[in-house]
Amino acid sequence: MTESTSRPVYRITDLHEAERPRERLAALGPQALSNAELIAILLRVGVPGENAVQVGQRLLQKFGGIGGLHRAPFNELCNQHGIAEAKAAQIKAAIELGRRLTLESPEERPTINSPGDAAALVQFEMGALEQEHLRVLLLDRRNRVLEVVEIYRGSVNSSQVRVGEVFKEAVRKNASGVIVVHNHPSGAPRSM
Repeated sequence: MTESTSRPVYRITDLHEAERPRERLAALGPQALSNAELIAILLRVGVPGENAVQVGQRLLQKFGGIGGLHRAPFNELCNQHGIAEAKAAQIKAAIELGRRLTLESPEERPTINSPGDAAALVQFEMGALEQEHLRVLLLDRRNRVLEVVEIYRGSVNSSQVRVGEVFKEAVRKNASGVIVVHNHPSGAPRSM
């Protein structure tokens, strides 16, 4: 057994160049990388005993994947070994950029043709919220989303809002339609 295969790999530079995340992204595109490798690129460096890919794998395992990282409170992410405020902010920012990409240009705005379309648009983000939120999707004539407006932020198990607040932004933005959505932080689809 050679020395390179018998010792653990603790640094990205210990990997063969073709196995390093940044080099793989440049050669093959981001879609070819694992989630841990993409996180490693954001983190840039690991910690003693773990390279950045291993730290990414540990985070994904601890939080249950990218969705779990999205739902994790910022402070809890900061408390992980090797993750301070700067790295936690980079991870949270990357996830938010991905979400915003879907709403960037008017011709690429999502179109709502069914309740499932509306749910798919907000479910990922709203599923991570720890208290009730009431939002309104403002739609144009073609049912394309103009904007998602937060109307109210409630407590862990309730939200109360005046009906006028639901329609205020729709009138201001001259929306042709609205869809009202809210979450259940408990995960239960029905109120008790």
